[in-house]
Amino acid sequence: MKDFNDKVAYITGGSSGIGLATAKALSTEGAHVIIFARKKDRLEHALEEIKSKRISSSSSQRFSCMTMDVSNWDEVQEVMSRAVAQFGVPDVLINCAGRAYPRVFEEINYEQFDETMKINFHGIWHTTSVLVPYMKERGGYIVNVSSIAGFIGLFGYTDYSASKFAIIGFSEALRSELKRYGITVSVLCPPDTDTPGFHEENKTKPEETKAISGSAKLMQPDEVARALLSGMRKEERHIIPSFDGKLIFLLKRLLPGLVEFVMDSTVKKVQAKRGEK
Repeated sequence: MKDFNDKVAYITGGSSGIGLATAKALSTEGAHVIIFARKKDRLEHALEEIKSKRISSSSSQRFSCMTMDVSNWDEVQEVMSRAVAQFGVPDVLINCAGRAYPRVFEEINYEQFDETMKINFHGIWHTTSVLVPYMKERGGYIVNVSSIAGFIGLFGYTDYSASKFAIIGFSEALRSELKRYGITVSVLCPPDTDTPGFHEENKTKPEETKAISGSAKLMQPDEVARALLSGMRKEERHIIPSFDGKLIFLLKRLLPGLVEFVMDSTVKKVQAKRGEK
């Protein structure tokens, strides 16, 4: 996927954050873009932003949006099948829908855990299951959005990390299976990014979690989108936008004890300030 011009791109979670930034970046590259999310008003507003980034010389670029809840299997089947009929088979599928409500494990009820898994992981399984049979006929590219919390378990993210670890395992296995059909699979692992979802996370984030991530640079969605397209051109298995993220990825594989020691030390300092042992 060296050139995105005239390619058909499907993006779930495309009405805001990284999904929207990626949709705009692809529009600038000449792609035909369709975005999916749950809220119609946000979708329509996002669509106008995406259209404004189209190649000025191109009147043939196509754009659309459809409401869809990725966690609902029946709805995904119906909406994605309709999208293929109306918009064409995707050359690019970017699974970007997701959310997080960080809390300590004992404060996470089953309903939250179940919802996290359904949106973050089942949603990717759903869209991929529907679209792969179409994409097999001509090849393409699938990107599943995980997180740095998908390869390193973080305090306060027991449900979120579980879902994001699952995405990485799924993507690695899927990459192996789909190679023979000319379909490349990558996983995007962004750090904290300045999105509406990130600001929502901060409302429930434990102090220990804030301390662990506090020293890292907050990336902008456009930066992540640029890194994503660059990583796709290189067919990187794990697309990690930030230097800090790449370093953590390497250290987690080579020196996992060191990474755990640093995080544990940070957690203990926060707890000591509260007078806890």
